Amino acid sequence: MERVEKRIFELIEKILKETEKFIIGQKDIVKKILISILADGHVLIEGLPGLAKTYIIKNFAKLLNCEFKRIQFTPDLLPADIIGTMIFDPREMKFEPFFGPIFNNIILADEINRAPGKVQSALLQAMAEYEVNLGGKNFKLEKPFYVLATQNPIEHEGTYNLPEAQLDRFMFKLIINYPSFEEELKIIELNEKPDFTENIKPILDKNEIISLIRAKDNVYIDDRLKHYITEIVFSSRYPKDYKISHISNFIEYGASPRASIYLVKCAKTTALINGRDYVLPEDIKYIAYDILRHRIILSYEALSQNITTDYIITEILENRIIP
Repeated sequence: MERVEKRIFELIEKILKETEKFIIGQKDIVKKILISILADGHVLIEGLPGLAKTYIIKNFAKLLNCEFKRIQFTPDLLPADIIGTMIFDPREMKFEPFFGPIFNNIILADEINRAPGKVQSALLQAMAEYEVNLGGKNFKLEKPFYVLATQNPIEHEGTYNLPEAQLDRFMFKLIINYPSFEEELKIIELNEKPDFTENIKPILDKNEIISLIRAKDNVYIDDRLKHYITEIVFSSRYPKDYKISHISNFIEYGASPRASIYLVKCAKTTALINGRDYVLPEDIKYIAYDILRHRIILSYEALSQNITTDYIITEILENRIIP
C-alpha cells in the first residue's frame, strides 16, 4: 500500500502542477474533479458565465488521455444525438448500430440544463448502469466512463430543471466562484499568450485510471465513521429524530442512499490523495457539501426564505458528534 500511495501522490502532484499552467486558481475545483474521477463518479459544475467551466473540463480531459467528446446541449437536441441510432445497411439487408458520442470515456455535457427531459433520459441508463439500449439491445460502455456537465444558474429562458433522478446520479455538484484580484491579473497575462493550451501533456491513461480507482478499496474506514456518515444522511431525512427540528420545515426530501455510498467512496479517495491509507472525519467533511447539496430537496418554505441546501448541510454537520 505504501508503494501505491507514493505513486498516487506523485501522479496527483504532476496533475496539479500541470493544471496550474492553464487553470489559474480553482485548485479546489480541480482537486474535487480528480477525487470524483478516482472515485468513479460523474460531476456537475455550476457557475456564472465566463468562469471557465467548459474550459476546465475540456483541458483537464487532455491530462487523462482518454477518448473525449463534447455535446452542446440545446432545446432541439434529440436522444439519438447522444446515444446514436440504428442504420439500415442495404448491402447486408439489416440494421446496424450507429454509436453516438456517449460511447466515449469522457463526455462533456455542456450547458446540460438547456435540453428537455426526454433528452436527459438518454443519460440515465448510461450514468447509472454504464450501458445503453439501442435498437432493443444493450451495449456496454467502455470504462472508465464519466459525464462531466456544466450549467448556468442565472439563465432561465430556454432552460429546464434537471430531473431529480438524474441529479442523484452525479457524484458531485461543484460550485465555481469568481477568481481573486491577483488570479484575474494572471488570467489576463496567460490569455495574452497564443495557444497556451497546446502543450498540455497527458499524465494518466485508461489503465492507470482503473488501477487508481481500485486502489481506493484498500483504504481503511472505521465502522464509527460509517456510522457518522449514515447519521449525516439520516439527519437530512428525519431532522426531528436527530435534534435539529428547526430545519425540518425546510426539507421536502432528504438525501438518497447514493449519498451514503458516495460519501464513503469519496472519503477514501480523499484520504488516498492526501497520502493516507485510512479515513479521517475531515475527509468526510471536505466532500460532504458537494455530495449532499443536490440531493436535499428544499420545501417551499425554505425557498420563500432564501434558505439554501448549504445552510441545511452546515446545520447537520454542526449537530453531529464526530467519532
